[in-house]
Amino acid sequence: MGIFYSIYGKTIFYINSKEFLDVFINNRFYIILLVVMLMRLKYSSYKSFLMSALVNVPGTFLHEFMHFIIGGALNAQPCNFTIIPKKRDDGGYIMGSVGFRNITFYNAVPASLAPLLLLPLSFYLNRYWLPTLNTTFLNYVLYIFLQTIIIENAIPSRTDFRVACIFPSGLLLYCTLFILLLFLI
Repeated sequence: MGIFYSIYGKTIFYINSKEFLDVFINNRFYIILLVVMLMRLKYSSYKSFLMSALVNVPGTFLHEFMHFIIGGALNAQPCNFTIIPKKRDDGGYIMGSVGFRNITFYNAVPASLAPLLLLPLSFYLNRYWLPTLNTTFLNYVLYIFLQTIIIENAIPSRTDFRVACIFPSGLLLYCTLFILLLFLI
């Protein structure tokens, strides 16, 4: 048992050494490899309902919570909130949903595209939180894991895009506001 602890200790010391961390953290290949491995792990969990629920609940919560908050703030009247995956007839899963009672031209676009607001959160974590972490291999892997969850769940679903396009007048309104904002910046 002593040799096991010795090997374990040397391994932990090595992967937390400045030399190893400099090579690992400053190489985009390893970052991409880690993200792809995390995504493969996530998609392999879809074979089991329980594993799918465990792996997807944190990101689904963030995604649906953004719909709920923005929809509530803009009077879309959220009426249900679920993050429990449901199996579809085609074998896939519906990871979560938020229902609204009052979708109108002025709230359809922001309520349905609300998860995009997770991207500034991800940027903030990268810019201001990452530099404050102790530089260890485990912290870096956890940071990549957290960022992968946030960014992946910031992307609106096909259903979200369909809801955003229900009212062409609302879509035109928000596209115009977006273009004006670009010119003002």
